[in-house]
Amino acid sequence: MLGFSGPSEHENRPTTFPGLASEAEAVTKRKFEQLRCVRGITLYFPPSPPDHCLPDMSEEVLVKIDNVSKRFCRSLKRSLWYGLQDLGNEISGRRHGGGSGLPNSSNDVKLRPDEFWAVKDVSFELRRGECLGLIGRNGAGKTTLLKMLNGLIKPDTGHIEMRGRLGAMIALGAGFNPILTGRENVYISGAVLGFSKTDIDKKFDEIIDFADISSFIDAPVQSYSSGMQVRLGFAVASNMDPDILLIDEVLAVGDVGFRTKCYNRIHEISKSTAIIFVSHTMSHIDRLSTTALALANGQTGYRGDKSLAIDFYNQLFKADLRKWETTEGVHINHIFVNGDPGRRIRIEGSDSMNIKIDVELATKYERIEITISFLSHSQELISLASNRFDRKWAEGKKGNNIFEFSVNNISLGSGTQLMSIALRDSDTNKILFWGHAGWELNVENTPFIPSPTFRKLEIK
Repeated sequence: MLGFSGPSEHENRPTTFPGLASEAEAVTKRKFEQLRCVRGITLYFPPSPPDHCLPDMSEEVLVKIDNVSKRFCRSLKRSLWYGLQDLGNEISGRRHGGGSGLPNSSNDVKLRPDEFWAVKDVSFELRRGECLGLIGRNGAGKTTLLKMLNGLIKPDTGHIEMRGRLGAMIALGAGFNPILTGRENVYISGAVLGFSKTDIDKKFDEIIDFADISSFIDAPVQSYSSGMQVRLGFAVASNMDPDILLIDEVLAVGDVGFRTKCYNRIHEISKSTAIIFVSHTMSHIDRLSTTALALANGQTGYRGDKSLAIDFYNQLFKADLRKWETTEGVHINHIFVNGDPGRRIRIEGSDSMNIKIDVELATKYERIEITISFLSHSQELISLASNRFDRKWAEGKKGNNIFEFSVNNISLGSGTQLMSIALRDSDTNKILFWGHAGWELNVENTPFIPSPTFRKLEIK
């Protein structure tokens, strides 16, 4: 049975409609712009209050989820049978043991054979002006959580409350009809979000300019490349004045130039929008997010400070550091980093770093280049230091040599980083020693540095 009920004349709060399985739109005497509700999910669009009654935007909670869980079945045959059972129980009002509401948590639901929790008891709040970085391994439940927030699938437990207009980029081409043209899809997407044709006309040129596909806007979307679909999808989602913006990792499909435009656009709208951003690139999470949620096996592994969340994420992939590689006639006796012979070092991100290399050479080398590279856990370059910048070469004599040098103000972002050290004969370009990603640095109490910084070595 479908139905809805709005607040009374003296109320202005969201109302939950347990058991409502489809979407409905209504306009009340209080001029509600739109009310869309899915069982377990409430979307509420209140009327505009007088200017003197406007709340502090930074305190306005737009996304609130409480003990949300979703289960799936590994067996196709059983999942079809379970689906029929759940549908029958829902129609008869007997789902989850009776009553029209959802269970409060996963503890109230018993898993059937071959079922598992894709998302389990996840809770958080997100205010206007905040950006939540959602991270985790593949299969951790990130996309499932976003689909529940977007109303594409129903939660099995808990409650989801969303306030405002929702824009989403969850799956490649999601929301687009592949047979229709890009122009037609823009108007349809805008209409679904509650915009009139006149409103979409005003935004159309801006959307097309951002997507940079004006030459193909009247071609069927099925003829678009994956990158073009992402361009158009993000342009629509971000230019329709969303109060809430959900972005999955589909942006990785776009080229570098478009991704830069996307991140700049996210920064522009972040003050007036609540954003949930999924990425496996931790530098983007560090730069764009105000807080982070790390999922592990569908559950909250860590929620809070983004640096600690990134560190938690990196620990999921912690592996043995790579072995050093040396050429014939070169033997490394010891390498000390800030006096520590170990390969896992704790530092402040703006500290100077002192490195001492004790090496045996079978041949004399007059001009040795020393390069220190600082990498993210995904081995993206963060910072680089080398004596080739000022061409102050180190001289290596036959026999034992000690190269001691320092790198000042290394400017690393907080979290776990990797470090590489390389020695190269500048005359022949021969690699004498390469310790690629051979050290792990635990960096504390520093802001993110948005681009690689190149430093000079000071050789003692």
